[in-house]
Amino acid sequence: MQLLLAAIVVLPLLGAVAALLPAPPRLRGRDPEQAVLRHGVTVTGLVLVLSVALAIGFDYDRAEAMQATTDVRWIPALDIRVHLGIDGISLPLLVMTALLTFLCALYSYFRMPPGGSPMAFVALLLVLEAGTLATFAVLDLILFFLAFEMVLIPMYFLIARWGGQESTAGATPTAADAPAGSDAPAGSDGERAAWRFILYTLLGSVVMLLGLLLIGLKGGTFDMVALASDNGAGLSHSTQVIAVLAIGVGLAVKAPMWPLHSWLPDAHTAAPTVGSVLLAGVLLKMGTYGLVRIALPMAPDGAHTLAPYLAAFAVVGILYGSLACLALALPTSDRGDRLGPAAALTPARPKADLKRLIAYSSVGHMGFVLLGIATLTPTGVNGALFANIAHGLITGLLFFLVGALKERFGSTDLDQLAGGARASGAALYGRAPRLGGLLAFGAVASLGLPGLAGFWGEMLAMFGAYEPADGLSRPAYLTFLALAGLGTLLTAAYLLIVVRRVCMGEPATGGALATAGAPAPDGTPATAVPAAVGAATAASGTTRTAETPPDAAPADTAPSDAGSLGPASPAATATAGSPRRDDAIADVRGHELAAWTPLVVLTVLAGLWPAALLGLTDPAVQHLLGGGS
Repeated sequence: MQLLLAAIVVLPLLGAVAALLPAPPRLRGRDPEQAVLRHGVTVTGLVLVLSVALAIGFDYDRAEAMQATTDVRWIPALDIRVHLGIDGISLPLLVMTALLTFLCALYSYFRMPPGGSPMAFVALLLVLEAGTLATFAVLDLILFFLAFEMVLIPMYFLIARWGGQESTAGATPTAADAPAGSDAPAGSDGERAAWRFILYTLLGSVVMLLGLLLIGLKGGTFDMVALASDNGAGLSHSTQVIAVLAIGVGLAVKAPMWPLHSWLPDAHTAAPTVGSVLLAGVLLKMGTYGLVRIALPMAPDGAHTLAPYLAAFAVVGILYGSLACLALALPTSDRGDRLGPAAALTPARPKADLKRLIAYSSVGHMGFVLLGIATLTPTGVNGALFANIAHGLITGLLFFLVGALKERFGSTDLDQLAGGARASGAALYGRAPRLGGLLAFGAVASLGLPGLAGFWGEMLAMFGAYEPADGLSRPAYLTFLALAGLGTLLTAAYLLIVVRRVCMGEPATGGALATAGAPAPDGTPATAVPAAVGAATAASGTTRTAETPPDAAPADTAPSDAGSLGPASPAATATAGSPRRDDAIADVRGHELAAWTPLVVLTVLAGLWPAALLGLTDPAVQHLLGGGS
């Protein structure tokens, strides 16, 4: 078990170094770029296998105890040790990290984002995996900080080099903008988003380091197990408050907590598909994990003092994220009419980007995680940990699906997707029913439908708010509970609007099918649709019917392009002057099915059998909150 955990942490680093070296002749094959991508799949797959083996060998009757521990002196002068171990809190996060990274590597093998060398891409992906796995496995405060910071540089380059900007609404992407079947190459938006990401997180980390040093120096050790067992006995009340405040600010940036969240939507919008999956599914969990692992057991008095403020910020984040998503989900012309006075509370909306919407939804969902932690009860903290896992699975799936939409349509703008459905006469259910069904599944799982993973974490967090820890104001937490309940209703509203617009389509204005550039019978202008949609519709003079196969590809395109040609595909104009159907898109491909199926299965299993996860986390949570007793 010790060797397994050490190998899980070290193997990605060794794989990153190997990815930068020339491949052996026998492993190089005909395409060296595919060889290095295959290397990434192999290394992350091996790490996943080792993680599953570690989970099988874990003693579930002692989930509260640290297992597979390694404790080696590293810097004796500072009493810094290479201390590794897992318990019921860290094991699920470690396995989920290994799973998501493997799925991202597998997806990239078939859909490598343009913008840089595959060697650098695989190396950065493996370094990112090593940092996140180490964050959940180390038991020394200084090592925790180093692992926490280790993920910043690879994520910065993934966003800046392989991220980019999408085409503007109504314009056909060019080869330099957003080539069909791939994420957009690096652009100014990607660089700005990457700089904003790293500046926010670095500034927060500097403050967090001061809090970690304060706890370690005042407590006499940097060992996280010993400090948790002391339960703040050697720290004064003021020291604990200052430490929790400093650590909390640094972790809240990564969580992200309102109002320190503003880097997140830009980062998600600019990042490539796999970058968004890892950012939402793994990196955000590092912040909330740090609060549970460090703040609650090591400085309980400081956590108790600041808990109501954390709960208040969490609830504001729930409502803010939901209202922002609702503003993005509604058609542009209906935003002010349907939101009414609430429209003034939402941010400016330059473009209804689906990736941006899911990013804002993460602010709301992580608000439930922070609310559960702020209750300081086993029920609330268990709900927060469950919501962490559920959010990683569901939001990872949603970002994969949005990436697939971008490959097929050249954009993730909601108005373009809905306008394209109106112009072609069929929405996603009719054109790619499996893809539409998966998008609807991810949406209803995200809104917390009972029987799926998203339900239990949010429900337990609100249960914890109903009965907060002793000494916390119950009327205040009941108010937080009511506001969080309102947030669940807003979440259901915007996600169902997204499903209706993208999957089911919108009714044509005036009861007639609105075509590109043509007014409706009542005289109102038709909804703007992508230029490629209007051009293809005008050229063909036909509208897709229900009998047209959703995955039918135009006869004049190469087989390798089939499925990646959407309304905004540049390949639509690359043929010899012959028209093509704008609705010919592929349904779920084989590699997509392989990458998405584990997330769907685990989302269902966690929803139907929550005791499997709660039985693992609850003993460890009771142990931490009880000061090791």
